[in-house]
Amino acid sequence: MSYEIFTALALFAFVTSVTPGPNNLMLMASGANFGFRRTLPHMLGIGIGFGFMVALIGAGLVQLFDAFPLSYTLLKVFSLAYLLYLAWKIANASAPNGAETTGTPMTFLQAAAFQWVNPKAWTMALTAISAYAPDQTIDAILWVALVFAAINLPAVSSWTVLGQQMRCFLTNTTRLRAFNWTMAGLLLVSLLPILFTTT
Repeated sequence: MSYEIFTALALFAFVTSVTPGPNNLMLMASGANFGFRRTLPHMLGIGIGFGFMVALIGAGLVQLFDAFPLSYTLLKVFSLAYLLYLAWKIANASAPNGAETTGTPMTFLQAAAFQWVNPKAWTMALTAISAYAPDQTIDAILWVALVFAAINLPAVSSWTVLGQQMRCFLTNTTRLRAFNWTMAGLLLVSLLPILFTTT
């Protein structure tokens, strides 16, 4: 991989990782409700899980989906249902600063598995493979996966830090509830692209 392609890939990985999407909205809500340390497994699950997803897609998993077009529709339905469930969990998340908790942060495995039903993750992975590993050689695929894994974690961590910094403002139940419902609403808005696109 040339220096120019590597630089373009790194920039693409950063921009797509740091911009709003289901992962980052959930990390911001988790940072506000549970803090940075308890959200760390969630962040690691996103970074490592997405890198693994890119590698598998590049290795030919997408051809399996192409062979069975119904699988795209099933994936879309499952993605919508799961994101609705996560929006409900965010809206009803626990209170910070020692208040009685009513939820738990996402685990490493849950966050890694979530990448497979995250519409933005699929778009990022498919675009990265087609643009930066068009020949689909093992070396190129691994480079794309490794670059994303390395850049994704610090990029998404900034959303957790932002959420954690908001904890000093979310010191009463009313503010926290308003924040959580806003985050849940934004997560639902992020579903619009898959509602109005066909596969």
